Amino acid sequence: MKVLKDYLGLYTDMYQLSMMDTYLKEGKHNCIASFDYFFRKIPYEGGYVVFSGLSELLESLSELKFGKEDIDYLHKQKFDSNFLDYLKGFSFTGNIYSVEEGTVVFPNEPIVTVEGKLSELQLLETYLLNTLNFNSLISTKAARMRLIAKDKILSDFGLRRAQGFGGLQASRAAIIGGFDSTSNVLSAKLFDLIPVGTMAHSFIQSYDDELTAFRKYAKSNPDKTVLLIDTYNTLESGLPNAIIVAKELEEAGYRLRGIRLDSGDLAYLAKAVRKKLDEEGLSYVEIVVSNQLDERVIKSLLEQQAPIDIFGVGTNLVTGNPDSALDGVFKLSMCNNKPRLKISENIKKVTLPGLKKIIRYTDDNGFIQADAIALKDEEYINKMYHQFDKEKSKSLTGLNENNLTRLVAEKGSIKIRIESAEIIREKVKDNLSKLPEEYKRFEFPHIYKVGISEKLMKLREELKNNFTNNKQI
Repeated sequence: MKVLKDYLGLYTDMYQLSMMDTYLKEGKHNCIASFDYFFRKIPYEGGYVVFSGLSELLESLSELKFGKEDIDYLHKQKFDSNFLDYLKGFSFTGNIYSVEEGTVVFPNEPIVTVEGKLSELQLLETYLLNTLNFNSLISTKAARMRLIAKDKILSDFGLRRAQGFGGLQASRAAIIGGFDSTSNVLSAKLFDLIPVGTMAHSFIQSYDDELTAFRKYAKSNPDKTVLLIDTYNTLESGLPNAIIVAKELEEAGYRLRGIRLDSGDLAYLAKAVRKKLDEEGLSYVEIVVSNQLDERVIKSLLEQQAPIDIFGVGTNLVTGNPDSALDGVFKLSMCNNKPRLKISENIKKVTLPGLKKIIRYTDDNGFIQADAIALKDEEYINKMYHQFDKEKSKSLTGLNENNLTRLVAEKGSIKIRIESAEIIREKVKDNLSKLPEEYKRFEFPHIYKVGISEKLMKLREELKNNFTNNKQI
C-alpha cells in the first residue's frame, strides 16, 4: 500500500526474518524455490471468491526494501551484521505467475505462484497474504451485494467502522467487487474512485431546528444535496422539511439529489417517503438507505419492493462480516529444483507439489464448468481427478480450455498493465455472468468442480510414498 511504502521491508512477521537469517548462514538464501498462494474455504457460505489485490501487490514489489531506520531497528533486535548487510541491498528479483485480478476462483487452486530466491520469497509471504486475503474477502462481499442489488447504486460508507488502514484497501476492493462509489476521500484520491457524501445527525443537531439545518446545508451544497431525515421524526418532521427545501432549491434552479434513511423500518419508510415525494412532484429525488446493510438485508428490502435507489453499506462490507478473514495460505511447492510436499493427517491439507497452472473449462455457451490444476509443462488433459478422492474423476472432452495462469512479474518487474478498479470491476461482472446461477445462490450453492491432472496426482502420491518410506524428497 502506498502509505506503507517507506516501511514495507518491516511489514512482515518476525519468523520470516529469522528464517531468512538462517538461510543466509547456511548458504541457502539463493536456492531457487516456488510457493503457491491458495485458500481452502469460501467465505460467507458462498460458491466463489473474487480474486483481488494483485495490482497492489505488484506495485509494492519495488518498495520491498530496507532503509537505514529499518536496519537500525533490526540491529536492536540482535540480528547479526552479515544479515543486516544482506538486507541493505535487498530487492525482489523473482517471478510471479497469477490469474487475472477480478477472476472468480475456487478452493485449493494455485491462484498465485512466486518463483525465485528462497529468502526473497520468504519475505514476500506476509505482505502477499495480508494483501490478497483481505482484498479478495472484501471484493467477494461486494460482489454478493452487487448480484442482489442489480442496477441499484451501491456506495461504500465503511471507513469509520473499518479495522484501521484496512479501510483504504476495503474501498478499492469494494469497487472491484461491484460498488459504484465511496465516502473514503483518501482511497478515492489514491485509487481514482468516485467520492460521495451526505450529512450526519450531528450536523442537524448543531442547529436549533431541523429546517434551518437543511436550508444551510442546501445553500452550501446546492447541486449535491442529500438530506438525512430521521434525526427527530422521519415522516412527521424530516420528510416535510426536506420537501420544503426541495421546492426552494427548484426555485433557485437546482434539484434536491436525495434523502437518506438511516434507521427504522427501511422498507416501510422508503415506500411512504416515495409516495409523498411523488405526490409533491419530486419523483426525481432519490432515496438512499444505510444502517447495518448487507447482501441479505438488501435482498429482503428488494423482495419487499422497497423503492430504494442507493444503498450505503458500511460495517458489514469493510469488515467482511460474518467472516473476518479469507484463509489464504502460502505453501512451498519447489526448492532446489525438487518438488516439495506438505503432508498432513488431514488429507485436505496435503499440498500440491511442483510448478503448476490452472486450466479453466467452458461449454459452448461460454459458461464455466470446471477448473483443472496441472503441472506447468502439461499440454493436453482429457480427464481430471478429485483432489482428495482419486476414485472420482471428470471427463473434460468436448469442453473449451483456457489457461488462467500467466506471468505478471519477471525478475521483480511488472509485466502487465496495472488497471483501474473500474476496469477490474467489469472483469468481475463478466466472470460472474459466465458462472452458472447454481454457484451464486446464497443458500447451499453448488460446489464448483476443481480437479487435478493424472500426472500431478501421481507426483503427489510418489512424494508421499517416498516420505512414508523415509526416503529423500
